[in-house]
Parts: sequence; structure tokens; C-alpha cells
Amino acid sequence: MKFMGANELRESFISFFESKEHLRMESFPLVPKNDNSLLLINAGMAPLKPYFTGIQKPPKTRVTTCQKCIRTGDIENVGKTSRHGTFFEMLGNFSFGDYFKNEIIPWSWEYVTEVLKLPKDKLYVTIYLEDDEAYEIWTTKTDIDPNRIFRLGKDDNFWEVGTVGPCGPCTEIHFDRGVDVAPVTNVDDFVAASDADRIVEFWNLVFIQFDKQEDGSYAPLKNKNIDTGMGLERIATIMQGVDNIFEIDTVKNILNKVSSLSGVEYGKDDNSDISLRIVTDHVKAVTMLISDGVQPSNEGRGYVLRRLLRRAARHGRLLGIKGLFLKDVVDAVVENYGGNYPVLVENKDYITKIITLEEERFNETIDAGMNILNGYIKELEEAKSTVLSGEKAFKLYDTYGFPIEMTVELANEKQIKVDEEGFKQKFKEHQEKSRAGAEAKFKGGLSGSGEMETKYHTATHLLNAALKVVINKDVHQKGSNITAERMRFDFNCDHKMTDEEKKKTEDLVNKWIQDAIPVTVEEMKKEDAVKSGAECMFIEKYPDVVTVYTIGDVSKELCGGPHVKNTSELGKFKIKKEEASSAGVRRIKAILEK
Repeated sequence: MKFMGANELRESFISFFESKEHLRMESFPLVPKNDNSLLLINAGMAPLKPYFTGIQKPPKTRVTTCQKCIRTGDIENVGKTSRHGTFFEMLGNFSFGDYFKNEIIPWSWEYVTEVLKLPKDKLYVTIYLEDDEAYEIWTTKTDIDPNRIFRLGKDDNFWEVGTVGPCGPCTEIHFDRGVDVAPVTNVDDFVAASDADRIVEFWNLVFIQFDKQEDGSYAPLKNKNIDTGMGLERIATIMQGVDNIFEIDTVKNILNKVSSLSGVEYGKDDNSDISLRIVTDHVKAVTMLISDGVQPSNEGRGYVLRRLLRRAARHGRLLGIKGLFLKDVVDAVVENYGGNYPVLVENKDYITKIITLEEERFNETIDAGMNILNGYIKELEEAKSTVLSGEKAFKLYDTYGFPIEMTVELANEKQIKVDEEGFKQKFKEHQEKSRAGAEAKFKGGLSGSGEMETKYHTATHLLNAALKVVINKDVHQKGSNITAERMRFDFNCDHKMTDEEKKKTEDLVNKWIQDAIPVTVEEMKKEDAVKSGAECMFIEKYPDVVTVYTIGDVSKELCGGPHVKNTSELGKFKIKKEEASSAGVRRIKAILEK
């Protein structure tokens, strides 16, 4: 057993199965394609489901991948434990009606003992308690000691999803981390050692051989499949002799960057270590997400991205980092993962722009929000109360842009609960009020307020916001003209937009349209609107009381309207032409397609 870096391990696994006539496939994007059941890809087999179900024909009946995955169900535990992470890589090999147990069991043993050279006296195997076939293959086609094979029940060694459908038993390979300890000799001791984290599972081989029926019976499948999964980070901890996924080479390199930026040494303080790990994990995850087309928003995948970014930014502050820093951590992510995922290198500037803009927006609101929240907490402590009202939590969200999940997290650190149901009620009331305002009669400067003019008017706000991301944050509207057939938008820019910039702008606007972001409206004093961060062209022309339209966290502008209620109403945005308007000003002509 020798030290192997994570990148070396990834290539080792893929190459091994290539030698077994498997097709090497690149990782699928984190955003699922044609699968509404998943928010993000969370397992190696997830993007291959059409091949398992027969909906699509696989490019080959034998496939091997290293799949990028995101899991956020345990986000609160990230940084606090040695194993929890949001982004991870899953090594896998798959058979679609080709080989089965007779092949994969000997191959798996060959890989772990001959390629990885893991000591056989450190390995254990578990099988489903009724899977005599797997036991026979393990004992006749490998040289594992039969005393190191344990039978476990359904909870541990049987794979099924939902109440019906393909399923089957599995076998798992485990590694004993114990030093100078006697081998376990029975199931009870094995389970106890696993629960104590002495013995860790690192490779799961699933034998998809049954179709579970509605009556609970298991019908044999005509075409049996293989689905295996080995967590790259997990096996890397074993091969590198560390106990923590944050201490494997690629991840540790990123953590060291965070440590350098903060001046905080890793391993000296538990609370600081948690923050260092959170920043490391979250920036790695958001870099991957943005490279695969996810943008910050208040809905779905964008919400996951925004939450991770804001948690990373806050924990950077806890470490004492001043100013914008997340973009510097991105450099370390690209350096360590760009060799295997070239899209990171190609999109690095774009990723950095998105992250920097989001961090800037968050920094604008977090100081005020933190001060208010700390005041609320102090009041509660003085009153010997332990519950923050939903009304105050909503005020933090609505007035200061403070995320509810951050309010909950910070309050919990002080042993204070948040009335989340009360928050939801206030949020609902706000939505209803905003909807009523949007339905009010349009008072503004446009000559037309028909259906298409209304759509195009909202689209100009999205275009303005997208240009700030793609070009730079100092882009501002210099004029516009809207008809029922098209929109024209002028903006400051010192160069002709490249094809790539136009494509990214289109994609970003369409992403926000697909996110179905509510468009809200409120009236306020002009000076208050400006203080709130609302953008405005020709401020002097507006009355003392103005109308502010907000599109989630994408756009906030003074405007006379009219606007749609939700971005999903717009259709598909397409740039038809980009040209010079005057010195330092460019012009975009665009349409909305159904």
C-alpha cells in the first residue's frame, strides 16, 4: 500500500476498468438532464438512469465514470465532521445487461489488492444475508479469508429506491483503520467496529437483479445490471493515511489557501477548523456548480448555490478575512481540479465574476443585518427568552436581505430558536401585498402597456443584470426602446461584445426566466429607494415617491413598469444584434420567443 493522490486514484480506477473493456465516459454536469426528480446529481448512477431503465441505449454495455456529485441534506454538519461534504466525486463501473457477479466480484478484489495493494488482513466484505451466490463467488474466485465475510440484513446490504422497481442485494468492501488490533470475528463485533469508525466501507457493488412488485414480491429481471460506487475522497483518506476528507491532498491544498488568506493555522482551534473546512468545501462546490451553468437565485439550484456562497462568506469573516476573498479560493480549486475538469479552466474568469458579484451583494447587506440580529439576540437574552419571532426574522430578510437560514444558524449558535412558521406567514403576506401592487394600474412613461410590451419591459431588467455579470458590475442602462415586436437596450461598454459574451448573456437571462422568479413591487420615498440599493437611470426625473420593482436577488430598480408577475411568463430571450450606439455605448436588440 503506497500513498496515492486523489487525481492519481481517479485515473487508476478509470484505467483499470478500461482494461476490462469499459467505455470511459466524462462526468455528466451537476444539473440533471431531462430528470425532474433530481435537483442536482447526487450519485454516480443518477445520470445513467435512462440506460438502466431502457429509455435510452447506452453507448456501450460496459461503462466507467468519475461523476461529480452534490449533496446538501446534511449541510449543517459540513465542517463539523470528518466525512460530510457538499461536493464529492463518485468512482463507478456499470454493466447494462452485460456482466454480473461472476465478473465484478473478482475484478473488485483484483483492483483493491493488486492495484491499490491494500493489505488483505485489513479488508472485510459484507453481503446480503440471503445472497449465497455472492458468498460462493467471494470464496471460490478470490483469496479472501471466508472468516472476513459477514452477512447483513436489508438495511445494510440491499439496494432499493421507492416501493417498486429495479433493486437487488449488494456487497461492500471495508477497510480496518485499527492499529495493532485483533481482527473482528463475528457480525456483532464488526457492526460495533463500524459504528466506532474503526472499520469504514469504501466500495459498494450493487447487483440489480430484481423488479419489486406492488405486492412486495421480487420478480427476477431478464437483464441484470451492475452499479458500483466508490467515493474518491473516502478511498483517498485510506490511501493517504488520514482520517478526514479535508486532509486529502487536493482538498488540503484548497484549505491551505483559506488558511493563508485568513492567517489562521489549521488544527489549532476547533471553531476555526470548522470555519476553514466550511469555506473550503463550499467554494469548491460553488465553483463546480457555476461551471455547470448554475446561477445564484432564490429558487431551486440557484438557492443552493447562493446559500453555499453566503455561508462561505460568513465563515471567512469569522476567520478574520477582510474584503472580498472567495475568488482567491477559486484559484486553488481550479489548480487542483482543472486537470480533470478542463471546463473549470475555460470558465475561470466567468466563475470568478459570478462569485465576486454575489459576495459584493452579500457584503452590502450582511453588516447591517448582523447588527440588527445581534440586537435581537441581546434583547432575548435580557428577557430570558429563547425564541426569535417570525416577524423579526422576516424584517431581517425583507429589509436587510438577511437569509432566513443564516438567521436560524446564527440564532442556534446562541441556543435561540426561530419561529420559522411565523416567518413563512409574514412572507406569504408580503407576496400577496406585492401581487396586489403589481396588479394596480400602470403609471409610467411607456406609450404602450400591452402583453408583449410588459414582457419586454421586465426583460430589460434581466438583461441589465446579466450584463453586470458578464461584462462588469459597472454596466448601466443608457436608454431603451420597447415595442410589441422587440426591445432595444443601450448600455455603457468599451468594446464590442464577443460571441461568447453574447451567449453567456442570453444563457443567464434564460436561466433567470426558467427559475420562475417572482417580480415584486413596492412604493417608497426616492431617497429610501436609493439607500436600499435600487438602481435608477435619470434619478432627477423621478417624483419624491417612486415605484421599485424587485426580481428576486437578480435586480432591483426604480421603474414605472409595467411588469409581469413572474419571469417564467417571458418565453425565450434571444439577442438578434449587438452594435455601437455612440462613443462608449453599445446597443442590443433582442426578442422574446414563445
